[in-house]
Amino acid sequence: MFHPGYATMPIEVGEEFTIEQLLNLMLIPSGNTPANILAEYIAGSVDSFTAMMNTKAYELGCTNSHFTNPYGLHDEDHYTTASDLAIIARTAMQNEIFRSIVSKTSYSLPATNKYDKDDRVYTTTNELIVPNNTNRADNYYYKNAIGIKTGFTSYAKDCLVGAAARDGLEFICVVLGGEETSSGLSERFLDAKTLLDYGFNHYNIRKLKAKNDIVKDIEVKNATRNTKNLTLVVEDEINVLINKDDNEKIILPEIKLKEDLKAPIQEGEVVGTIEYVVEGISYETNLLASSEVKKSSFFLTILQILLIIFILIVISKFVKRKKRKNRRK
Repeated sequence: MFHPGYATMPIEVGEEFTIEQLLNLMLIPSGNTPANILAEYIAGSVDSFTAMMNTKAYELGCTNSHFTNPYGLHDEDHYTTASDLAIIARTAMQNEIFRSIVSKTSYSLPATNKYDKDDRVYTTTNELIVPNNTNRADNYYYKNAIGIKTGFTSYAKDCLVGAAARDGLEFICVVLGGEETSSGLSERFLDAKTLLDYGFNHYNIRKLKAKNDIVKDIEVKNATRNTKNLTLVVEDEINVLINKDDNEKIILPEIKLKEDLKAPIQEGEVVGTIEYVVEGISYETNLLASSEVKKSSFFLTILQILLIIFILIVISKFVKRKKRKNRRK
């Protein structure tokens, strides 16, 4: 049962929709009914889908979240945090369909088997992405906003997970427990704009390593003279989020090579890792061999000679022992 204030949809029993249509109805006008329909379709029941939600949240590392329903109905056991919501949003924004839907300002529902008109138009509840909507648009609209989703219960109050992109950099912000200012404006949108401005004004992306950049040269043991000097290169480029004040700061990496690294080594083989830690965030990629390292036949010859010598020593001792026994007889 939905409580007052929850967004329901005029959906008839037996009305047919595509999954994408239901996602639009759920994410743009905050429809709770589509959330329930999707939950039952995917998992067979709301309870089963809720269990899937909790499992997925745990897999993502959301250690302070627990869900009891798919549409946000207040429950003492239904809770999350700003940090966990940011993790969920970051994962969801990697899906192109999700990104496309949450960036829309409105959605027109096509005619269905129960409704022969296409005049059901729904507008977004996220005023960050709505330009020139009302006289409040100047206060709420954020030019670089690309989503994501509002939320409300009388207990949680006005909530918002917002996102914006500029110059190849994307930020996600989470505002919980928002109310109205003394002038009647919504705190969630104002605070979201403040958070996003702070991100763009204070941080940028800095490239520390490009793909195939040289890291260092090493000497590989038991390799031939011509191939023993090996150059290590990075597998993928490393871009880090860094405070603009630290743009010129020297950042040293931690390089870890495979234990007991020796020939033979194939060109392109992973021989270790390189890691940068910037403001507590780890950025890591593999180190690759830039060329083939061949095993030295000299070392193989030495081993063979040592083995022969060892065998001869054993035989010699055996022969001497036998001679001594014969003398005694």
